[in-house]
Order: sequence, then C-alpha cells, then structure tokens
Amino acid sequence: MQRLTVEEFRSAEKLPLIVVLDDVRSMYNIGSVFRTCDAFRVEAVYLCGICQTPPATEIHKTALGAEESVSWRYFKTALEAVSALKADGYEVLAVEQVEHSTKLHRFTPDLTKRYAIVLGNEVKGVHQEVVDASDGCLEIPQLGTKHSMNVSVTAGIVIYHFTAPRLP
Repeated sequence: MQRLTVEEFRSAEKLPLIVVLDDVRSMYNIGSVFRTCDAFRVEAVYLCGICQTPPATEIHKTALGAEESVSWRYFKTALEAVSALKADGYEVLAVEQVEHSTKLHRFTPDLTKRYAIVLGNEVKGVHQEVVDASDGCLEIPQLGTKHSMNVSVTAGIVIYHFTAPRLP
C-alpha cells in the first residue's frame, strides 16, 4: 500500500492545517483525530485545556500510533493556542454553529494560506472567547433531527474539505 514510515511522514510535505482541540475530554476522540490527521498529513494537533496528551493508552487505542507521527503541542487554553497561531500567520476558523457562520460547502480554502480549525468540547463546543478570537466560523449543515455530531466525525469532514482541493 506504499505507506510512509513515521520518519518519512515527519519529513513529508504537510497540509498547511493545524487542528486545535478545545477541552475535548474523550481520549478516544483525541486518538481518532490524530489518526485522521495522519491520514491527511495535517501539520499538527494542538491539545488544549482538559485534553489528555500522549502517551495515553486510550489515545493510542484509536490513534493506532498516529500520535507518534503527527506533531502536537499542549496549551493551557485554546485561546492561547489561537493567539500563537494568529501571530504565526494562520487564519483561525472555529467549527461551530453560530450566527454568521460559513456553511462548509460554501467555503473554499485559499491554497496560499495556512489555516487552523478549532473543534470544541463534546457537550459545550468551542469556548465563546475562542469563537470571538477566531477569524471566522465554519458550520457543517445538518439535515436530521440532531444539531451536533461527534467531534472526531466533524474533524474528519472538515479536514477532508481542506484536503480535497489539493488531491491529484
């Protein structure tokens, strides 16, 4: 299947995208996000607040080693991560259902920009101060009876949206 080794992954060109997890409590969700980030060669994962960090058995169970290939950093708060990202020239987009959000299918990533997406806590979502500090918000339209999806599923959908324009 011509998969990269961890060393090859680390030196390979990355999708200019950083995934910020804002108080995600489930280590299984964190591991799943790592695995998706590995699949699409995302630049890094920023773990914030109550997020557990590797090494952790529960993260490894769903990451299947992606926590070793994908770069990650820990921040005390997602607001600190957002400030650092903006200072480094990233456009920061919270993934949240808010007034004036951009529907994901109407958003086209600018291939000349570097982005960060912020995904929130399983119950409370992205902290309001993080939404306010972001450059905008993306929302996945939902057609069913529920108004939210699992954070790892949301991550997969949004990461793929950033990846698709770069695929051959």
